[in-house]
Amino acid sequence: MGRNTRKRRTPLATKAIAASAALALGGGGLIWANFYASAHESNSSSQNQTKAAAAQVATISCPDVGQKLTNVPNAARSGVDKELANLDKQITEAYARLASTRQAQTNDASFVQNAIVGPLKEKRNATIDRIRINIQRVGGTFSNSVSQLAACTTQNANNTTAGGQNNGGQQNGGQQNNGGQQGGGATASAAPSQGAGQNNGGQQAGNGGQAGNGPVAADFVDITKVQANVKAKPRKSGNASTGTFTTKCGVNANGSHNTDNVIVAPGVKNGAHHLHDYVGNQTNDAFSNNNTFAAGETTCQNQQDKSLYYWPVVRVQNGTQDFDQNNDGGGKEGNVGKILVAKQAQINFVGSPTSKVVAMPQFLRIITGDAKTTTNGLANANAHWSCTGFENKVQLTEQYPICPKGSSVVRTFAFQSCWDGQNIDSANHRTHVAFADANGNCANGFKAIPQLTMRLVYDVPTPVLQNGQIKNPYAVDGFPEQLHKPSTDHDDFINVMNANLNNKVANCVNTGKNCQ
Repeated sequence: MGRNTRKRRTPLATKAIAASAALALGGGGLIWANFYASAHESNSSSQNQTKAAAAQVATISCPDVGQKLTNVPNAARSGVDKELANLDKQITEAYARLASTRQAQTNDASFVQNAIVGPLKEKRNATIDRIRINIQRVGGTFSNSVSQLAACTTQNANNTTAGGQNNGGQQNGGQQNNGGQQGGGATASAAPSQGAGQNNGGQQAGNGGQAGNGPVAADFVDITKVQANVKAKPRKSGNASTGTFTTKCGVNANGSHNTDNVIVAPGVKNGAHHLHDYVGNQTNDAFSNNNTFAAGETTCQNQQDKSLYYWPVVRVQNGTQDFDQNNDGGGKEGNVGKILVAKQAQINFVGSPTSKVVAMPQFLRIITGDAKTTTNGLANANAHWSCTGFENKVQLTEQYPICPKGSSVVRTFAFQSCWDGQNIDSANHRTHVAFADANGNCANGFKAIPQLTMRLVYDVPTPVLQNGQIKNPYAVDGFPEQLHKPSTDHDDFINVMNANLNNKVANCVNTGKNCQ
């Protein structure tokens, strides 16, 4: 299906994008959140932010048009999705220009506005108007407020952590702070870093990282110095569904990768602008559809489970490159370093603490987390970073953990567990599913479904914080302008179990059995 195939890795020293101002990096303040909340609960208490020696532009912040389109007619969705993908492409191109013109920016204070942000607004205006035409052509309603989302702003280096902001108010169907069954997280403060940003062998320059677009020292914390922040699970009622269903689909040892996203940008190559790991269904590019999914092969031991499970890769930025060093979505867009393969990938479906569950519909699509938290804020963040031995004590959303010797990095995802009972997807890929509230209940009109939970474990070379710099950092792949922030971690799922297996999963969960 046209997937990217792995090539032999070639160690290469890469050029970091030079910046005109050195950064002195500080830590962020501790934010508490319910570990069992599936969406991030932010606290707007004062925080120390990254300090910059000069007010250098770090990245571009554009309103997320897709999240505002909650009512797109089915007949218009294909055209709208392609235009939304164009908006993402325009932002990545503008960010590349921002990163490659530092000297011009130093010489001309109006350069960014005149040469980058202004032209970007014009392109976005035209694209948003095409979205309007697509919707209105089939009788849909287009809100004029969406037309006001063309203008983008710039963020300086001291404003690039989400820090509980909600730029643009992306609450999306009441999914903020809705409790849920699993997940949640917190950010924690590392000791304030000192000193200006030396390059340290190409590992840190500009906005940090091997490609100059993150991560930075403030994105990391020694987990042994973080106060416990995991709270108790919701109390189970007598009607709780307590069983589990486990599916074993491997860790993507065969290197099934591409930079497409068939949920968000169907029919668009490189729609994600970053690389995904895939397990389960191997029919997994931008041009796949429900028919090809149903006919596809699967890596799952249970051959009836042809579901797609995919997530952004994690890389260690140690000066080497991987097979995609010259590819779109890879090194050409700031996703650099050696790809790390998880040593464990645990996929479980669990129940509700307050009710029985109904079977998932075939081809249900769910995205958990937000790949654009650096500009959207944390309303839909669902990143959970920890270390083995600490998972029941510390979960992080806005920082990557530095684990002690003998401990491994853990990424955990808990997907939305409430379904509207009708739709397998929605225009913004969020409103057809929701998180349960703090007590584990689904909102009126929503039904509890088996909740997908995933746990990925990695052996990561230990990063070193030294003189205000992070040496050999690791980071999740992402849109280049999102600066590889930990909070941008996300996970994607398309249910391609047949009716018999979907019913079996629900029955196992409802009867308290542990099945696979």
